[in-house]
Amino acid sequence: MKKDLMDILACPVCKGDLILNVVEENEEEVISGTLYCPVCREHYPVDEGIPNLLPPDLRN
Repeated sequence: MKKDLMDILACPVCKGDLILNVVEENEEEVISGTLYCPVCREHYPVDEGIPNLLPPDLRN
């Protein structure tokens, strides 16, 4: 996931801003981490560079 995507990504539940927490990255993109919504208090995983923005009840 490229960091400049943060300008357009929003929480799928409340449409609020997300906070990026990087666990692993390279020169070009975030490989793993989470996107956190402080309003909903929900974490959305970023795995292998792909953010999973499904609402929590639809993820598994």
